[in-house]
Amino acid sequence: MTNPSTGAQRVRTDLLESARVKTVLAESLSSEISDAAQAVIEAYRAGRKTVLFGNGGSATDALHIAAEWTGKLGPDRPALPSIALPANAAEVTAIANDYGYDHLFVRGIEAHGQPGDIAIGISTSGNSPNVLAGLEEARVRGMVTIGLTGRDGGKLADRVDHPLVVPSENTARIQECHIAIGHAIATLVDAALFPETQRS
Repeated sequence: MTNPSTGAQRVRTDLLESARVKTVLAESLSSEISDAAQAVIEAYRAGRKTVLFGNGGSATDALHIAAEWTGKLGPDRPALPSIALPANAAEVTAIANDYGYDHLFVRGIEAHGQPGDIAIGISTSGNSPNVLAGLEEARVRGMVTIGLTGRDGGKLADRVDHPLVVPSENTARIQECHIAIGHAIATLVDAALFPETQRS
């Protein structure tokens, strides 16, 4: 049984470390996040969409961020087109079974990606083969690519138009920052496209 005081100290340590990483992120990556948001804004203004993908926790991050656009993050506004490739279990298992897991997001991009769309690949290590393959297919198809990663950026950092590398080695801290980045981008998109909905 966990000692309550020991458990509370661990929670405090984790939360403080999460806050520390976000503070470093704010100081080091705010301009890059803003640039990535501008790419999304321009795509939506042109009638394009976002396509997001990742594995495991990053898959759920893809679903979460996509939902901020098809649903809403703040005040009510029109829906924005966004697809999270891991969302359809039948599609994921069929592609993995028939073509292999490394082809999962390539097939998704083939099905849904169009020139001018935004592809957002999420990988805490930056080295997930299927995420890298999906981003490469996106670039071939003329999509703008954004990569959410951590650690040293992995292979992903050099293969996207907008690499957003969280300065941490810890998977949990990286994933927490990925959601914070997604929310920051979604907030900037709403402010640019729907200024009338913004609170003063």
